[in-house]
Amino acid sequence: MNTQQLDALTARARRLATPGTRRLLGLAGAPGAGKSTLAAHLVDRLGGLAVLVPMDGFHLARAELDRLGRAGRKGAPDTFDAAGYVALLARLRAAEPGVTVYAPAFDRALEEPVAGSVPVPPEVPLVVTEGNYLLHDDPAWAPVRALLDETWYLEADDDLRIRRLVDRHVRYGRSRADAERWVRDSDEPNARLIAAGRARADRVVPVD
Repeated sequence: MNTQQLDALTARARRLATPGTRRLLGLAGAPGAGKSTLAAHLVDRLGGLAVLVPMDGFHLARAELDRLGRAGRKGAPDTFDAAGYVALLARLRAAEPGVTVYAPAFDRALEEPVAGSVPVPPEVPLVVTEGNYLLHDDPAWAPVRALLDETWYLEADDDLRIRRLVDRHVRYGRSRADAERWVRDSDEPNARLIAAGRARADRVVPVD
């Protein structure tokens, strides 16, 4: 993403960050599209006007995925606590004076969610949230879209995105062969499901 494009997106996010109100900006897109990178850039550029709350904090713990028999599909829609994410977004919109809301994060080194990791003070006007299923129309996920004031869909070249994904999995401990298999059998089926929500986005952001 070039500087001019990032400047334009930052300006749009800044218009949403009106002191005295609470708005939610969602960044959706396939695995490896650059959601977390763009979200981090926006929050950094907006300073104290924004906080990043990742959807990945609502991954089910490995022990629960094992119990449910879903560990081999980690990252699919039913491997998250969708209801918990919806409840948090609703609470963040309500922004009670004097009440800091704590959101979970996801530790990639541990491959586990970590509760209470992200403080969201009531005076922060913009919450940026990013994740795969913000535009998914499954009944468990459909309420998310209505809780977001604006949602952007990040669209990256598939070859570039897949290379990023494989490299990420290798960086966090998989062999390259295992990383390529996981991307083919897990990440890419999820990517096709996520792409079905593209038309529900307010803006499509091309990522190079």
